Amino acid sequence: MNWAAVAVAMLPEHLLLAGIVVLLGLEIARGTPREAYVVTLAGVTLATAAAVWLALGGFEVAPFPGQFSVDAAAASGKAIVLALALLVLGIARDDFGRGAFPILLLSSLYGVCLLLSSDSFLTLFLGLELMSLPVYALILIAYRRPEAAEAALKYLVLGGAGTATLLMGVSLLYGGTGSLALAAFTGALQSDDTMARVAVMLVLAAFFLKAAIVPFHAWAPDAYEGAAIPVTAYMATIVKAGVLLAAVRLFGVAPLSPAMADAVALLPLLSIVWGNLAAMRQKSLRRMIAYSSIAHAGYLFYAFLGDGPGRFQAVAFYVLAYGIMNVLALAALPRDESDAARDRLDNLRGLFHRAPAAAVMIGIAMVSLAGIPPFPGFIAKFLIFKNAIAAGYTAYAVLGLVGSYLGIYFYLRVIQFLFMSTDDSKAALGPPARVALGAGLVCLAVAILLSVFPGQVIDLL
Repeated sequence: MNWAAVAVAMLPEHLLLAGIVVLLGLEIARGTPREAYVVTLAGVTLATAAAVWLALGGFEVAPFPGQFSVDAAAASGKAIVLALALLVLGIARDDFGRGAFPILLLSSLYGVCLLLSSDSFLTLFLGLELMSLPVYALILIAYRRPEAAEAALKYLVLGGAGTATLLMGVSLLYGGTGSLALAAFTGALQSDDTMARVAVMLVLAAFFLKAAIVPFHAWAPDAYEGAAIPVTAYMATIVKAGVLLAAVRLFGVAPLSPAMADAVALLPLLSIVWGNLAAMRQKSLRRMIAYSSIAHAGYLFYAFLGDGPGRFQAVAFYVLAYGIMNVLALAALPRDESDAARDRLDNLRGLFHRAPAAAVMIGIAMVSLAGIPPFPGFIAKFLIFKNAIAAGYTAYAVLGLVGSYLGIYFYLRVIQFLFMSTDDSKAALGPPARVALGAGLVCLAVAILLSVFPGQVIDLL
């Protein structure tokens, strides 16, 4: 075993692990929340820099052959996820006084990085659980509203069901092929064997549950609403990105058979329609974002209808554009002592007259998430549907595009509250925190970069 190769290949993971060890030492020594925040920020920043270095350098090595490997795609995925985590940390400053919050955050990030380099179902399962288990606790740790306990329990139970479904599918796959390698899954995608098809469907159902695809979405609205805002941002960006980028690694570049294409497209299409329709009726911003994320998960799974080589670029660009827009919207929210009051859409009425910068940021996020040009959300959707049409799935692409129009209503409704209403009698009065506003400005700069130079960004992925 080449230990130098292991050290370099796992540099992002090692830096996150070092951060966890230092945070544990600070916890024992009763360090201050400020110290914990600085250590966490430094650890994630260094891990991001390491992932970017590996991606730009085209570093490819398999320190644990058949289990864990690093290539340009894996390093790019880690760079995207860790960069999004830095933005989430910008709005999480106030949560660092709550004990285990930073340790749980870094532990979950470690699981995401492991997930994106997995070559077998053993490491994929380990990464998936390391990513998910800390999030169950993160929902509860702030405990700003009574619904948090129910939300965490629902996520835990359904997450456990997803894990069991994944393990059942992997067991059938192992029974049929004698292998736990991810390559066995891509082979099963083309197989006519009944057991192989059942195994593929079970594994796919587990990923649908983790990504909140209808009808496996019931945990998402409650979890997003019950968690603190930084945790909601983490689930909407990091967890979503981790699951979808892992799915790209799982599917590889193997083309889908017609039967598999129907299975991959039908439930995501239902998610697009139902997510957008259900979001229209929400009075809570986080609950609206949850249903929006259900619809966006549907768009993301459409990427697997396209040709193999274009899947990673389409998914990577989409999760980057989607992630920064969600963080932008949540970073610009006005502060309020009541978490429930801060979350109400009615409290955004007339925000432009009280905090113009915050209103403009939220408005840009909504327009981009709606997929209106020239914002990055439009480019991301264009890539997804273009690849689906190029692969011959025109009908699914057209139906998905029609379903996406349903989402324009509730995004524009938020903009109406921000700019076209002056009823601010019940509005939260506190401006966004400075650190959160800074994270929002960074998101805005990245959004401009993605809008002006999309081709160059896609070429780097």
